[in-house]
Amino acid sequence: MELNYFKDKLFDILNDSDELEIADIFADDKKDLFTFVTAGGDKFELLCRKL
Repeated sequence: MELNYFKDKLFDILNDSDELEIADIFADDKKDLFTFVTAGGDKFELLCRKL
């Protein structure tokens, strides 16, 4: 599986999730980094790498 395909699918899954209450997702494709902002204002980062 290619990294970009994985990142696209991950984005779709997290974007469609109601349980996590994600208000916004910022994707930095050059750094393979996602930043998530929850409805409560918390921020999380997720770095994707293929090993």
